Amino acid sequence: MAEARSAVLEPRVEYIEEGREPGKDFVRALTKSVRRRFFRTRNLIRNGMWPTSIWNLGLTVGLLSLCLIGDWSFVQPINRLLWALADFLHIHPGIPFGIRIILVTFSMGFLFFLVLLHVRRYTLRVLLSYRGWMYERPHSQSWRTVFWAVVVMLWRGYSPITYSYQQSLPRMPVPPLKASLARFLGSIEPLYDEEKFKELKSQAEDFEKTLGPKLQKILQLKSWWAQNYVTDWWEKYVYLMGRSPIAINSNYYALDQSYWTPTKRQVSRAAVVVYQFVRFKRLLDREEVPPLLIRNTIPLCMNQYERAFSTTRIPGEDIDELVHYDSAVSKHIIVKAKGLLYKLDMFDSLGAPLAVQHLEHQLQWILDDATKQYDEVGEIDKAVSALTGLNRTEWHRIRKKHFRSGINKESIDVIEKAIMFVILDDISIDGMSNRGKYLLHGDGTTFWFDKSLNLCFFTDGRLGMNVEHAWGDAPVMAHISEYVMTNEIEQYDEFYTKDGFVCPIRNKEEVIEEIRYTSEGYAIPERTQRVHMMRQPLRLLWDINEELGTKITQAVEHNRVNNDDLDLCVRDHSSYGKGLMKKLKVSPDAYIQLALQLAYYRDAGKLTLVYESSMTRLYLHGRTETVRSLTKESYAFVKAFSDSSTPPDVVKALLRKACDVHQGLYRDAMNGKGLDRHMFALYVACKGSGNESEFLHNAMTIPWTLSTSQQPQQQIAGTPDCNLPLYANKVCPGGGFGPVSDDGYGVSYMIPGDKKVFFHVSSKKKAPQTDSKRFMDLLFEALDDMRKLFAGPPVEENGHVGKS
Repeated sequence: MAEARSAVLEPRVEYIEEGREPGKDFVRALTKSVRRRFFRTRNLIRNGMWPTSIWNLGLTVGLLSLCLIGDWSFVQPINRLLWALADFLHIHPGIPFGIRIILVTFSMGFLFFLVLLHVRRYTLRVLLSYRGWMYERPHSQSWRTVFWAVVVMLWRGYSPITYSYQQSLPRMPVPPLKASLARFLGSIEPLYDEEKFKELKSQAEDFEKTLGPKLQKILQLKSWWAQNYVTDWWEKYVYLMGRSPIAINSNYYALDQSYWTPTKRQVSRAAVVVYQFVRFKRLLDREEVPPLLIRNTIPLCMNQYERAFSTTRIPGEDIDELVHYDSAVSKHIIVKAKGLLYKLDMFDSLGAPLAVQHLEHQLQWILDDATKQYDEVGEIDKAVSALTGLNRTEWHRIRKKHFRSGINKESIDVIEKAIMFVILDDISIDGMSNRGKYLLHGDGTTFWFDKSLNLCFFTDGRLGMNVEHAWGDAPVMAHISEYVMTNEIEQYDEFYTKDGFVCPIRNKEEVIEEIRYTSEGYAIPERTQRVHMMRQPLRLLWDINEELGTKITQAVEHNRVNNDDLDLCVRDHSSYGKGLMKKLKVSPDAYIQLALQLAYYRDAGKLTLVYESSMTRLYLHGRTETVRSLTKESYAFVKAFSDSSTPPDVVKALLRKACDVHQGLYRDAMNGKGLDRHMFALYVACKGSGNESEFLHNAMTIPWTLSTSQQPQQQIAGTPDCNLPLYANKVCPGGGFGPVSDDGYGVSYMIPGDKKVFFHVSSKKKAPQTDSKRFMDLLFEALDDMRKLFAGPPVEENGHVGKS
């Protein structure tokens, strides 16, 4: 079939630059290669020397040279040491004096530099291991913490690039076994009756005396040589070895601005946003993205950013593989329009990134071409991406059999090497709930779920993301998205005209108004002083035989059955936000967690184990840790609040106490003192060493019926305050994920400023006891009742109340 298809299609021959001007071609290619290697080498050296710099070496050499030249009496001891070094290095006395000085001082300066480098690096690592600052209020820090912060700021170096701090970050410690077991028992005590709890406690005590110490030693040994004792296992066994479809079960979605859209033109919006994402990628490639700092002092691990773009999750028989492609290979994006896929180069013939107006033209060409060819292409060809929503082993077998040669291999290679996957959808969806549900799974054929990033643009100018989870966590993509969305708002007049089109390119007061394609397949902007040629987008082709066509049809049906089962509700709670919670002097996150538990109790008539995700990026290669939000204190609060006979003052006191305990647990989780990653690593070590543990099995299989996560709103220093009225309708409502348990809820929330909170609640329709809209109603009711506990009825603070 491949030969027959090729016989009736125009040969896929692109315009050939090479050979027309061999001299210029050689110089251009050499220049690109040298420039790329220079920046990589420079950044590698700079990161390797951090927190010192080459100026430390130069200053040392200069001072030592001055000592030898001046030969003053007070520097005689130093000079004797330097000349002793010259004798040791066999620097011949016959060498001219000036050259001898250079050789001696450079040698001594280099040795001093190496010592200084390691002293500063390990001292900084020790300093960054201090965590007292986290347990103190930002505006009432102890003198010890203030002094520590000053030392860190002086010691950490200046003008860091993206990965400068990586080698100075502390390694995540292995928590004491006894402490983790005690925390585990404390977290499950509210869930079980006395008899069941005693049984688990007995298992834990037996584990601590027998197998536990052996497994603990394995983890401690690993922590000495591994960059992180748990992250590689977490990525492998939680993500890559999972065999379930990653759609809904693993990937997550994110929305754009809540109530504001810069333009109603789909192609113009896509051009601006894609341009911004690629610009961020270039900053990452050059390591020009400033590392994130907490309180402008404490650095976070930036390791996850390396795979945010140009990364694909390749399905395997038993385990998937994350493959990241170098920027020299990954220079294009994949654009999907009308079900057809196109390769779009993001750089012109001179290696410069496409300007926004050129990108707008290219995307419009793709949309027009897809419209022309839509009826000529079969429905099966338009649905190949449905295969990425299958069980991972099944997708691997199909890929291995049908995509390892010919046109199919060419096309899938192009997709997997792309920077990102972009969809120009042919629908618009009203309401955040409906749009979020669609972004989580599409129509069964929409997304290439294996790609690290899918951007979906609707016909009304709105957009959203579907993100693969194995390569990194949501705060990383939230940071990148914040960069894009903030620039789109602040630079609106630079990107869009009043009519919503992309602004024309201005080059020395000359406007580029037209773009045309040459017969060789390149587009040439007219009326420019120098020509930048752009490749015409290339449509990807598929060779689909009867067996593969059947598999694709089955995949589409499989995906749509799963999609129909998802129940998602997204709303903003606008009666009040964290402003009121701060006035009550409680943690907003802890307050919301209590509201979630109260809502669940009203929904299910009982409490359940609650998962809340926190980050551990204060440590090298840290990812996440679990905060077990259900505690004896939160249990007591929910019970007391639900009992009308309990005095309000007692309920208030229980609320504050529960919030304090939760905040302590969250801080402990960030500081490597959480229990779940430790228990997980113990379980992996147990299975890997050929042992079995009834206790670990029971501990690891308790379901997370209520899985929650708070999303960061502002991570970039200098981002406008979202409390300002100008940005009230422009804040991002964040995103969400599918329920972890089939009979439970998945809840994510975003706290944008002081006046509102966005909530995303997911569940499965096939579970008779869950209903996302009902849970959302109960959550809003719980928040309202908690507000009444402290004052009168809630006062509206803006015009958007509970919109979905």
